[in-house]
Amino acid sequence: MIEWAQTLPPAAQAGLAGIFTWAVTALGAALVLFTSEVRRRTLDLMQGFAAGVMIAASYWSLLAPAVEMSANGPLPDWFPPAAGFLLGGLFLYALDKLLPHLHQGRPVEEAEGIKTAWERNFLLILAITLHNIPEGLAVGVAFGAAAQGLPAASFSSAVALAVGIGLQNFPEGLAISLPLRREGASRWTSFYHGQASALVEPVAAVIGAAAVMVAQPILPYAMSFAAGAMIFVVVEELIPESHRSRNHDLATLGVLAGFVVMMTLDLAFR
Repeated sequence: MIEWAQTLPPAAQAGLAGIFTWAVTALGAALVLFTSEVRRRTLDLMQGFAAGVMIAASYWSLLAPAVEMSANGPLPDWFPPAAGFLLGGLFLYALDKLLPHLHQGRPVEEAEGIKTAWERNFLLILAITLHNIPEGLAVGVAFGAAAQGLPAASFSSAVALAVGIGLQNFPEGLAISLPLRREGASRWTSFYHGQASALVEPVAAVIGAAAVMVAQPILPYAMSFAAGAMIFVVVEELIPESHRSRNHDLATLGVLAGFVVMMTLDLAFR
């Protein structure tokens, strides 16, 4: 299966990987078809795990290769990774301020972004969708980088990144579907909205792969851009949300576990 995928154009590889990460989100959302309640401790552990995966992916799969690719460039080695990382964070910061969204457990009056009269359920979905944009970009950039034949990036490491992102997407689908179910939505409606939050990932993945294929010199910037965007999501959203119910130690252990899993995936797939 993997050998067949290697024969596809990079954008197609990225699209398939994005579909995989969406499918895992849908799998998490599907739990709402069988239960309407999951312990808060479990959710906090899963969110911590997701944060750990994203932190590890940002370094092992994106920043480290970006630094290596910048080694023989005309600019100082540190400049492309640093510039791309900051731009990625600022991009998510701007989206956070502009895109209307609401985090789980918050009253609708605390919705962030431009003020609108949109329904609470739609605002909850947009909050998770905001998380999924940098994840899709990261997967796409990784496959685009692998297609360039550079020593710092490989098809296997791109697959590892997609697997890691998929694993941490599981709780995100659940984080949308369960609150909707508790607020009175039907099981199927809750599932539908939970999986829909990740539909942006295949699109973002194809865009990321296409961008680096068109302009190879931006590759280290693009990889570190995706890393900066993911770290913004971790610090701004995932870690604070996992600590809201005072399950600090459990959430922190989840971060450690997620980091080790993603690091192991990246090294094992090389």
